[in-house]
Amino acid sequence: MQNTTIIQLPEKVKFIIDTIMEAGYEAYAVGGCIRDSILLRKPSDWDITTSASPYQVKELFRRTLDTGIKHGTVTVMLDKEGFEVTTYRIDGEYEDGRHPKEVTFTRNLTEDLKRRDFTINAMAYNEKDGLVDIFGGLEDIRCKMIRCVGDPVERFSEDALRMMRAVRFSAQLGYRIEEETSNAIRVLAPDLKKISAERIQTELVKLLTSPHPDYLRMAYETGITKVVLPEFDLCMITEQKNPHHCYTVGEHTLVAMQAVRADKVLRLAMLFHDMGKPLCVTTDEEGIDHFHGHPSVSEEIAGNVLHRLKFDNDTIYMVKKLVKYHDQYIEPQPKNVRRAIRKMGEDVFPLLLEVKEADVQAQSDFLREKKEKNLKDVRDVYQRILEEKQCVSLKTLAINGKDLIDQTGMKPGKELGEVLNDLLDLVTEDPARNTREYLLKAAKERLKR
Repeated sequence: MQNTTIIQLPEKVKFIIDTIMEAGYEAYAVGGCIRDSILLRKPSDWDITTSASPYQVKELFRRTLDTGIKHGTVTVMLDKEGFEVTTYRIDGEYEDGRHPKEVTFTRNLTEDLKRRDFTINAMAYNEKDGLVDIFGGLEDIRCKMIRCVGDPVERFSEDALRMMRAVRFSAQLGYRIEEETSNAIRVLAPDLKKISAERIQTELVKLLTSPHPDYLRMAYETGITKVVLPEFDLCMITEQKNPHHCYTVGEHTLVAMQAVRADKVLRLAMLFHDMGKPLCVTTDEEGIDHFHGHPSVSEEIAGNVLHRLKFDNDTIYMVKKLVKYHDQYIEPQPKNVRRAIRKMGEDVFPLLLEVKEADVQAQSDFLREKKEKNLKDVRDVYQRILEEKQCVSLKTLAINGKDLIDQTGMKPGKELGEVLNDLLDLVTEDPARNTREYLLKAAKERLKR
């Protein structure tokens, strides 16, 4: 099926397609780049599919890389930019819920498009034939719907990660998932246990940093989180009978993620900030729920889950810190704010203010004005600290370890670090003390004791 839709192909993509077609083969841009072009979004990369074999493609271009030649993919290099060109193929049996045991090359574009995951990703285009849309991808874009190509049970049985991709695309585009596709996820979600932690992580981050991180609810309703994030399922069924709250822990989490900007660390911090609450809940004699100690329990859960999903150490460090301190009250006085920055870290503190703000946005209206005023006052004080370049860490202290060794005769070691931290205490209390003369004098007096 051809369509009158016109897509502006980049010159290099057009060159590759034209070169292949001039040699007598078929070639099209295919998949996500076509979907994004129709949606007027800038594609992150351009994939090309062709009836030519990998070796025939290699003969047509001066520089190619055998990036996946076994599965029919050759990367054509043009001015240091790479474009994947893949031969039309039919996938054989999938043994591990991810990879086909073998692939068969074909000269039929329809057979190649038939093996793709969703209709919106199964369209092809070249300037000669226009848009090739055999499975109704364009109509599904118009209807804002995620639908599998062919039988969804077959598609998800081939690669279980496609179930998470369905929810992720839904969250990125604001689309609903078609009923048969959704029902197939409910049946096959347990197959996600076959998928590597790294692939789960990638999809989870894309979902969380999308315009609709609250679509994680869809992952819960279809049974996906039961497999990949069971800790979240417990939050969804944990009520918060408390005047500060109007949602379950899980719904509060979804609203909080929506309330913070689309940054990986921030969205993960909101995902985990209250995850310890189901394990900490107590109910007093008046029927009010309390969650004493939940930040430290949530921090531990965050660390465990992020390690399980193979996140990098920097992300784990930042998320754990934000979760640990998300509920800590900060008095909006310069001294208290400096102490908080020092305790939490200069890199963590500004993010923590964003986390606290999102947390308040996802709570009930009870004392909201008071909470928002506190946050505004803290932010104003923090801004002044930045503008005045007040010292809140050892790196901006007016002296360092070498100064202490040279001026006081101290030796490198534990005591040196303790003295520097004591001096930082003095400066935290009063930034005017951050002078070389004052600090050296204070250090010498300390050593006399």
